[in-house]
Amino acid sequence: MHGKNYRIPSGMPLTSKAFAPGAPNPKIARFSTGQASGDYDYLVQLLSTEKVQIRHNALEAARVAANKKLVPIGENSYFLRVKVYPHVILRENKMIATAGADRLQEGMRKAWGKPIGLAARVDSGDVILELFVKKENLAKAKEAMKNASSKLPMPTQIRIQSLKAEEPSPELSETAAGVA
Repeated sequence: MHGKNYRIPSGMPLTSKAFAPGAPNPKIARFSTGQASGDYDYLVQLLSTEKVQIRHNALEAARVAANKKLVPIGENSYFLRVKVYPHVILRENKMIATAGADRLQEGMRKAWGKPIGLAARVDSGDVILELFVKKENLAKAKEAMKNASSKLPMPTQIRIQSLKAEEPSPELSETAAGVA
């Protein structure tokens, strides 16, 4: 199967596990990491710039990549949160791909298929990851979000908001490199 078969949302999503027995659980280990209650200065958000489906293993890879960059500043110096939940069940109608199959198999049109994974449907402008940091760790936070964006299947944007009223944001937003 091609990646675009799962990346581009089409049709009604299947979300009920009652109709898809054997649907897997999300691979995301933790939806929030770090110290939740803290006096943070900035909120750094990773935004989607396209309408897309993100598989649960891509969300986990983005979370791990961001967390890996933030570990040196200390567990109590940041709070990272995954804002989207993968609830759409992805299905695949598997075809025979053995040595004896010398002709391409076409199969039945619009076949139901077996559950193979989960995905989160994201619209343009939706927040995927949220990161709260102090002023001295803002550069490390930007780097962490840029690393996380490379694990996602679409171009992303980084938005920085000041949580303190008296300080203006250093940069409103910047575009992170992503796969188009």
